[in-house]
Amino acid sequence: MLPALPLFHRIKDQPVIVLGGGEAAAAKRRLVMRAGGLVIDDLAQGIDRGARLAFIAHDDETAARADALRARCAGLLVNVVDRPDLCDFTTPSLVDRAPVLIAVGTGGASAGLAKALRLRLDVLLPHSLGALAGALCAAREALRARWPDGATRRRALDAALGAGGALDPFREHDGAAVTRWIDDAVPAKPGRHVMHLTSTDPDDLTLRQARLLGHADALIAGPDVPPAILARARADAWRLAPGDPEPEGVVVELRL
Repeated sequence: MLPALPLFHRIKDQPVIVLGGGEAAAAKRRLVMRAGGLVIDDLAQGIDRGARLAFIAHDDETAARADALRARCAGLLVNVVDRPDLCDFTTPSLVDRAPVLIAVGTGGASAGLAKALRLRLDVLLPHSLGALAGALCAAREALRARWPDGATRRRALDAALGAGGALDPFREHDGAAVTRWIDDAVPAKPGRHVMHLTSTDPDDLTLRQARLLGHADALIAGPDVPPAILARARADAWRLAPGDPEPEGVVVELRL
C-alpha cells in the first residue's frame, strides 16, 4: 500500500500561507514562488483570501501545533517543517525538466535521502527531456492520425520510449525526433506472453518481466499471484482469471 498519495498541486497565482522565520521558512517561500504561488505570511489573511495550503515553520513546537490546528480547522492542508506527524502533505525533492517534474519523497523520513536520490537522477536525465515532452504534446493529433486505435498508439509509444527505443527519454534528442519517429515507426504488434515467476517478491522480477508488465493490456493471474506483483503493471490493465475471455493487445499470463 502507498504510504501517501503523490499529487502535483497547481498554485500559480494562488495564495499560499507560509508562517515562521529563519531559513526553513525562507526555503518554503522560495518553493512557493518558484511554482508561481503568492506567499501570504498571515494565517487569518490567507484564510480570508482562500488559501488551500499552509506551510508552518515555527521553531517553537507549541506555536507550530496551534497554527497547524487553526489552519486545518479552516480546511487547509498543512505542512509543518521537520514535524512529519503534524503534516497533511510533505514536499518532495524535485528534478526539474519542465514540463517534466520528477518528485522524490520519503514521507518526511529523510530529506537527506530524497536529496541524494534527486542528485543521482539529475545526472542521469538529459536536459532535452522537457523538450521531448513538449514535442509529444504538440504531436497528439499527428499520433492519433498515425495510429487511430488507442491501444495500438499506446504500444507504439511504449516501444519508442522504452530502453533503446527511438525516443528513449534517457538519451538526448533534437527537436525533430518525434516527427521522424511518427513518419518511420512500425506499429507495435500485440501478442500473448507467459511469465514464469520464480518468487512472490516483486523485487525479484527481471528487467524484461518488469518491462512486460508495464506494457501489458491484460493480466491473467490465479489467486496464488500476490497483489504486490500485479501492482507493478499499469493500473488500467485488465485483471483476468485463468479461462476468462482474452481481449486483443498485449496479454500476459503470470504463473508461479
